[in-house]
Amino acid sequence: MIDVETLAAAADRGSFSGLVTLDVPGQQPVTHAFGHAHRGLAVPHTRTTRYALASGGKTFTALAVLRLAEDGALRLTDPVRPLLGEDLPLVDDAVTVEQLLTHTSGMGDYLDESAGWESDDYVLPVPVHTLIETEAFVPVVDGVDQVFAPGQRFAYCNGGYVLLALVVERVSGESYHAYVDREVCRRAGLGATGFLRSDELPGDAALGYLYDDGLRTNVLHLPVLGNGDGGIYSTAEDLHRFWGALAGGRVVGEQMLQVLTTPRHDVPDEGLRYAAGLWLHEAAPLWVMEGADAGVSFRSTHDPATGTTLSVLGNTSDGAWPVIGELADLLAS
Repeated sequence: MIDVETLAAAADRGSFSGLVTLDVPGQQPVTHAFGHAHRGLAVPHTRTTRYALASGGKTFTALAVLRLAEDGALRLTDPVRPLLGEDLPLVDDAVTVEQLLTHTSGMGDYLDESAGWESDDYVLPVPVHTLIETEAFVPVVDGVDQVFAPGQRFAYCNGGYVLLALVVERVSGESYHAYVDREVCRRAGLGATGFLRSDELPGDAALGYLYDDGLRTNVLHLPVLGNGDGGIYSTAEDLHRFWGALAGGRVVGEQMLQVLTTPRHDVPDEGLRYAAGLWLHEAAPLWVMEGADAGVSFRSTHDPATGTTLSVLGNTSDGAWPVIGELADLLAS
């Protein structure tokens, strides 16, 4: 169980704003809320508040790709060049779908997380309101040199997951957002999960705040509509439902679930391992989604053996990390 005093101290250290939930099958969910989902109107956080998941959305992208593979529309060993044509010429012709999923493609990243930029920097080179459709990201991702030969090593790459969204569109013939909604969210029974425009958020969505206090939000810092590398919104309730559906084979079958969840790389800097669209606890058999962005700090951990889910959903840039750190091994003990 969560030690309330320890949790409160961690939340205070980071000026945490958001929700901590522990869902154990057969028991009442445990929920702890801090701060506000909307500061200006003093709206509280609840289990039905929708939060941006930042890079947690990469798992949804991976599942969209695995659904296409499951249906025989592509193979994970396929090179992506035939789908790209003349687009993104700096991406090595040998890069495969699976290498993009596992962050081993070696392609250069349009959002280089090792560059030292701060979460409130304006890092996008184009106006954020133009980033709605996946094709709009092509010139943004373009122009970055290949960093290493495909398959050589692990290097986290946001651009690779934008490229996977493009793969989803060009193979399926429909928009990435529509495909994820039908083939991932609906199959998992998620009624409150999806891509929301940041400039027209509904009343049940938490605003993303740049700082520990004040009213400045992230609306000018992120794409107005999330895409393959992140930006989907979900709730504590839907996240627990999602994990259960995934473990129960209702999103992809056993073969593709193994692809998604089999550990491939130790990532010491994160204190985690990586599979193919999913983080894993560094030692225990726990599944992890994680995201960080301007106005977003998030982690959801699931134990497929017990069905237990622990989620920390934050609506500030950094506030959730002391809480996440304090609870990181709760399900592993």
